Amino acid sequence: MLKRFLYLVVEIIAKIHSKLLSLNDHSEYNFTDKQLHFLVIGALGMVMIFVIYPIFKWLAKENHVMVIAWFYVFTVIIVITFAIEIGQKFTGTGAMEFADIVFGIGGYIAMFMIFALFRAIYKWILKLIEYLKNN
Repeated sequence: MLKRFLYLVVEIIAKIHSKLLSLNDHSEYNFTDKQLHFLVIGALGMVMIFVIYPIFKWLAKENHVMVIAWFYVFTVIIVITFAIEIGQKFTGTGAMEFADIVFGIGGYIAMFMIFALFRAIYKWILKLIEYLKNN
């Protein structure tokens, strides 16, 4: 399922990239690849700020900082796994495989789920102790 999701994301990005290149080729501007990256990634980043900032602000207000941390680490993990695979391709130290990315991200999700389970048990025990003290 994660593999299909990541392939879907890559496919969507490739289609958007092709559409933007096509629009650029048919416009009067003829931006360079670097200029297009500057404009598109800059605009995408600002749209994401306007969407994500209110959500994270609400999560922080509701004391869900772990959710914010999870999303941040998940994003960094994606970047790191892609960087490792690209690095392996350029240095010849390994095969550049999409499956490695999927398994790496899957490892983070699996280990976080185990952590979340232990954390939930720990918090439940603390609440139980507090309840027993007060009653």
